[in-house]
Amino acid sequence: MEAVNQLASTGTFRAVKEPLAFLRVLEWLFAIFAFATCGGYSGGLRLSVDCANKSESDLSIDIAFAYPFRLHQVNFDAPTCEGKRRETLSLIGDFSSSAEFFVTIAVFAFLYSLAATVVYIFFQNKYRENNRGPLIDFIVTVVFSFLWLVGSSAWAKGLSDVKIATDPDEVLLLMSACKQQSNKCMPVRSPVMSSLNTSVVFGFLNFILWAGNIWFVFKETGWHSSGQRHPPDTLEKQSSSYNQGGYNQDNYGPTGGYNQPAGFGQQANYGQVGEYGQQQSYSQSGPTSFANQI
Repeated sequence: MEAVNQLASTGTFRAVKEPLAFLRVLEWLFAIFAFATCGGYSGGLRLSVDCANKSESDLSIDIAFAYPFRLHQVNFDAPTCEGKRRETLSLIGDFSSSAEFFVTIAVFAFLYSLAATVVYIFFQNKYRENNRGPLIDFIVTVVFSFLWLVGSSAWAKGLSDVKIATDPDEVLLLMSACKQQSNKCMPVRSPVMSSLNTSVVFGFLNFILWAGNIWFVFKETGWHSSGQRHPPDTLEKQSSSYNQGGYNQDNYGPTGGYNQPAGFGQQANYGQVGEYGQQQSYSQSGPTSFANQI
């Protein structure tokens, strides 16, 4: 673990520790589980038909089916309990559309998550060079979130229909021999659907991961950056207006008019008793010229 932590903490591998790249790695893994559990499925069931005439019975009728679940193409032979004649039957339903759509989303999500993780680790500077990379990443993340929700919901409904179509009791109703009370029809083995149930769970988990990653991708776009820069600019304008206003310039300070009275602060005329010609008035230029004239 120490070696892995040292590798992740050095160089650009530190991006894996950030939520954006870490969620991409989880999306990559969960996409593998989603299409592997669905696309790699193969199962089957076994039925038994015990005719009144034991020589015509078939106690082991195997029916196999697999992805993409075109069940109407799955054929099997069953006894009719009327001599040696046998009939060829097929299962009911075609559920390939929802299954293939789900697997296609998983494969493309796997490829995009892998490519995005490589960009985050090795080309992080170019990714954040301008707003184009984060903006494309944001749009693709929103689209995949929607596709995962739709695909998982469609495949969940398709899986429920597959379970009904492959139910041994429902398949027995297709056989003509089972419609006669003298014959005994029994299910021997039911199909195992645990991996398909797991694929639906991984589908909705992928939706949660992609939807949660929308916020972290949005933080990399210019939309989030511009929204963060706007309030400080407003505060700076407000503070500058107060700094330049009259309240910050103290009128009662050294430069104010009340600290320096114009005529009464310098009492030159009333401090010296003399002739009117030698008394200085409020200004220096006017009284001097008047004294010279006298």
